[in-house]
Amino acid sequence: MAAPDDTMNLVTGLLKKCLANSGFEVYPLKVGWYNSVLPPSLHLPYQDDSLAVVVLSTPSMFEQAFLPFLEERGCQKLSDPIDQCVRRCITSAVSECFPEQKVDVRYDYELLPNRKPKFLAQTAAHVSGAAFYYQQSDVTDQPWAEKKMFGVCIHPKFGGWFAIRALLVFGDVMVGSELLQPDPADCVSSREDRIKLLEAFNFRWQDWSYRDIVLPVQTYSQKQRDYFSTPPAQRFALLSTWGFLPSEDEQPEPASEALIEQVNGHG
Repeated sequence: MAAPDDTMNLVTGLLKKCLANSGFEVYPLKVGWYNSVLPPSLHLPYQDDSLAVVVLSTPSMFEQAFLPFLEERGCQKLSDPIDQCVRRCITSAVSECFPEQKVDVRYDYELLPNRKPKFLAQTAAHVSGAAFYYQQSDVTDQPWAEKKMFGVCIHPKFGGWFAIRALLVFGDVMVGSELLQPDPADCVSSREDRIKLLEAFNFRWQDWSYRDIVLPVQTYSQKQRDYFSTPPAQRFALLSTWGFLPSEDEQPEPASEALIEQVNGHG
C-alpha cells in the first residue's frame, strides 16, 4: 500500500498532467487548513487530514480550453459558458484519472441549499499557498472608517489575471505530516499598495486595474477581455457574433451581481 504522501503526490501529479495543457493549475491542501480559519457553519465535512485540491484557471485557459469547447459546439444555453467549459474539463480529468475514486467536486459558482457557497474560493486559494487573499484586516490604520471592503486574491505570477474555479476533496485520501502548509507569496506587501489594491478592486473593478497591482507574466488576450467585459446576459449574443452558436435549449440562469462574481474569483 502506498504511503499517504505518495498517494497525494500521485493524485496531484495526475491532475496536473490532465489539466495543465488546458490552462489550469492545481494546489493541494489539507481540509484542516481550510476549516481552521472558518466558523463551523462553513466547514467542509471531512477529517482534517483529508486531501483537497484547489483548481485555478490561468490566462491561457480561454484559448486552450474555452474556445476549443465552443468549437466543439459543447455549449448550451443552460448556464454560464465558462462554467460549462470548466465543468467539462474537470469532470473529464476526474473520470480519466480517478475512475474508481470518490471525489467531491465543488465549483466556485455552486451554492448549498442554505444559499451558502459550497466552498470559499479565495480562502481555499490562500491556505493552499496558491494566491494571497488580501483583506481589509490586512491594512493597518485603515482609511475607510466603517466601510465594508471586499478582499481579493493576487497570484504571484498572474496578479489578478486568473480565477479560482473549483475545489476537489478526496475524502478517503489522508495526507501525511510531510505536507506542510505553505505561505502564499505576499506580493503586495506595503500598506500603500494594499490600499491601492483594495480601492481599485472595490471602487473601480470594471477597469481591471487591480489585476496589474504586480507585474504579471501573462494577462488576458484581447478576445478574452472583450468576453469578460460583456455583461453575462449578453455573452451568448457575443458568442454568436464570433460564429459560436450554442444549442437552443433553456435560457441561461440569472447572472449574479458582477462584483460578487469578481469576489468569487470568476473571470
